[in-house]
Amino acid sequence: MDQILHKFITVGGLKLHVAEIGSGPKTVIFLHGFPEVWYSWRHQMLAVSEAGFRAIAPDYRGYGLSEQPADPEKTKFDDLVEDTVGVLDSYGVDKAFVVGKDFGVRVAYLLAKLHPERVEGVVTIGLPMAPLGPPTFHQTLPEGFYILRWQVPGRAEADFGRFDAKTVVRKIYISFAKSEIPIAAEDQEVMDLVDPSAPLPPWLTEDDMEAYGALYEKSGFLTALQVPYRSLGEAFDITDPRVEAPALLILGEKDYCLKFPGMEDYVNAGRVYHVVPNLEIVRLPEGCHFVQEQFPEMVNSHLISFLAGHV
Repeated sequence: MDQILHKFITVGGLKLHVAEIGSGPKTVIFLHGFPEVWYSWRHQMLAVSEAGFRAIAPDYRGYGLSEQPADPEKTKFDDLVEDTVGVLDSYGVDKAFVVGKDFGVRVAYLLAKLHPERVEGVVTIGLPMAPLGPPTFHQTLPEGFYILRWQVPGRAEADFGRFDAKTVVRKIYISFAKSEIPIAAEDQEVMDLVDPSAPLPPWLTEDDMEAYGALYEKSGFLTALQVPYRSLGEAFDITDPRVEAPALLILGEKDYCLKFPGMEDYVNAGRVYHVVPNLEIVRLPEGCHFVQEQFPEMVNSHLISFLAGHV
């Protein structure tokens, strides 16, 4: 981990933290999800740098070591997309491979649609790229579904506020690592889905939790709740949803996100190819929501093979 360097660059008037390693002619930019930060890509960054690529992993604005925007509640997905372009510009990178996980998949998709000239290829982990539209979770999932709860201003803040940052991240990691969608009962908060004595997944260490806890202790959760959860209805002027860039989807088959309404059908029935025609799909049977941390060697192997095949 000591090989990974850290710097701050100013993008959009904010100081953004970027982790980096490698000096190859081709660049891979990693876009994290929640409750993650740059650190969730540590295994992949080392691997792709050893394979001859430059790896960069920013913390989004308001996440980790990056500066908070003046009004976190006004942050949008569009801000994260333009920040990503700004990061590439600061490195003098005209075109990069983009790797996104969780809601980072949406950032990667938007980057590929709004700035296709900047994208060599797209790798998404856990979720496929898909057309954007108003969220419909409320039509099919109960009120206790974690996304619906976290969309309510003040609800998650009160829930999270009962614990320190490390405990919040720990509880979310344990909950999201399971194969069932996190849904709280009517008289229960999302944080209470995980017993305080519940162990970490075997692929995650207490040192990892210390790292995550320290980063979220610094940033808090205000921007993280705004984007993604309270910005899912953000509209974009995209008439053709297709992404023509070569793409790889790495799916953990025990990722709870596959149980989102319509998700398995979208992938298994092949409708995803209407949106991402140049797509390769890799399935890891025991993989969970954090498959890049759970099975780093497998994910790294597929990732590097894809990158090498599209240089």
